[in-house]
Amino acid sequence: MRAALVAMACGLLVTSLAGCAERRPYAESAATEESARLRGILRGQPVLPDGFSPKAGAAWRSPFLKTGAQCAAAFQTAAGRPPARALEAHAAASYQGDVLGELAAVGVAVYGGAQAAWHLDELGRTLDRCPRMEVTEPGRATRLRLSPLTLPPLGDEAVGRQLRGRLNGYPYALDVVFVRLGDRLLSLVHTGLGTVDLQRTEQLAKTFAELAR
Repeated sequence: MRAALVAMACGLLVTSLAGCAERRPYAESAATEESARLRGILRGQPVLPDGFSPKAGAAWRSPFLKTGAQCAAAFQTAAGRPPARALEAHAAASYQGDVLGELAAVGVAVYGGAQAAWHLDELGRTLDRCPRMEVTEPGRATRLRLSPLTLPPLGDEAVGRQLRGRLNGYPYALDVVFVRLGDRLLSLVHTGLGTVDLQRTEQLAKTFAELAR
């Protein structure tokens, strides 16, 4: 009977972050409430750098699914799929820029214990192990090189990388930034065709870091 009730509860909690596949060390209602609060912040018409629409769109869809799983995993947090270990709440959204192909995607995840710091370290190590991302297909080659991204002081600690090259045969650029703010992990992806403005990346990171506190 107890198992049946648990199964029924899982079916009803459609807004919970991770279903009942993994027990969380906190109330599901609190997780749902915090996730809703984060979604409200991201969708509340934030004041963004000039040229970005404040209207939030759906979470970013990573274009790197065909690259090595290890490299691609580093970009899933901003795509609304943050690391699951000790995850308590999360939300993700995207914002259109006024430059051709420009998009800013942000994810905010809340972790229990000291796991936000652990995940940030792991994401940094993952990026260190991925100096390039390559997939060769006739007429649709993807060849992107990663290089360090110099950042101003952000949150408690931060890591970032630049990707430049070609995606499916087209010029492509991406800046990725991860920022830890206590028990929160902010991820930011700033993309464009050919190039992106580093100053705008920094402005976006500062804006969302303030919102995520």
